[in-house]
Amino acid sequence: MRLLKTLLVAFASLFCLLYGLQNLMNLDAAFSFVKLTVSMQGHELYPQSIGPSITTDGLIWLILGLIILFELLAGFLILRGAYDMFRALKRDAATFHKAKHFAAIGLMVAILVWLGLFSAIGGAYFQMWQTATGSTALEGAFWYSIQMAVVLMIILQKDSEDLID
Repeated sequence: MRLLKTLLVAFASLFCLLYGLQNLMNLDAAFSFVKLTVSMQGHELYPQSIGPSITTDGLIWLILGLIILFELLAGFLILRGAYDMFRALKRDAATFHKAKHFAAIGLMVAILVWLGLFSAIGGAYFQMWQTATGSTALEGAFWYSIQMAVVLMIILQKDSEDLID
């Protein structure tokens, strides 16, 4: 079970790192997506918003930069956690549990990215569900945040002293 938990954490890290790196490799497309979202273009169903849209390129680049930064931060924190967990595989249960520290923090950062930034801010504030592209991204963000939460719940389960548990 410890090895499986460690592998789940490693794949969660890979997931976050790949999303951050893909955004860097497709920076112009990522910028266009964020611009479409925060400018609230194509909002016919709910044309009014509780706050203003963002159309300044500098602010849009800042938002995109924060998204990528947090995706990569989550990935590297989770990777550190996977490394620590791997090193503690054959140690006592308390040591293995402590080794989950960075993985848990990274998974929470990942949840904040996809639940907080994409779902709460992008989905609820910027109403990204009103466009086809935004709706697809919002659906993905739901799945990503759930996946990270499930991995977090699994790894935080108590480990026994039995290495097979």
